Amino acid sequence: MARQNRRRDDREVSPYDERVIQINRVSKVVKGGRRFSFTALVTVGDNEGKVAIGYAKASEVPSAIQKAMELARRDMELIPMAGQTLVHRITGEHKASSVLLQPAAPGTGVIAGGAVRQILEAAGVKDVLAKSLGSPTHINVAKATMDGLRSQRRPDEVAKLRGRSADEIFPPAVLASYRSTEAMRAQSKGS
Repeated sequence: MARQNRRRDDREVSPYDERVIQINRVSKVVKGGRRFSFTALVTVGDNEGKVAIGYAKASEVPSAIQKAMELARRDMELIPMAGQTLVHRITGEHKASSVLLQPAAPGTGVIAGGAVRQILEAAGVKDVLAKSLGSPTHINVAKATMDGLRSQRRPDEVAKLRGRSADEIFPPAVLASYRSTEAMRAQSKGS
């Protein structure tokens, strides 16, 4: 028992929320038969608005997961949030998959499934409604989700494009949540 605890303590504890979305066995046909390897699709987030996905292949499952985690940690992106939800409704697309992401009232939870749920939870989104449309392939759904999160516009960007102030366009509650989230991010970045 003591050995197991010591092994767990020796491993580095990551500050990120790392989740495996899918592991798949793939094969390559060669002259002598088949060569098997494994692919891993993972998501890494900090539960505060930064998230990324990683996809890698290796001859062993742990190696594939480790490579995918490293790729995801390197590509993390900050997504705009209004409190614990998204800023506005958006549809992300990748190849034959599309994912509809819609902000939800506090207390709703993450109403999503599969890869979409894993990515949103790793990002720290607590209240959202999501629907996967089109092809159910895990990698395409994951990339469509990331496309949707990336393509959200911040309230100040939308206001500038329309030539108005953000107060005129967005509901006061959404704007207040967005501004408080941005203030907290700036404060945590400064310290």
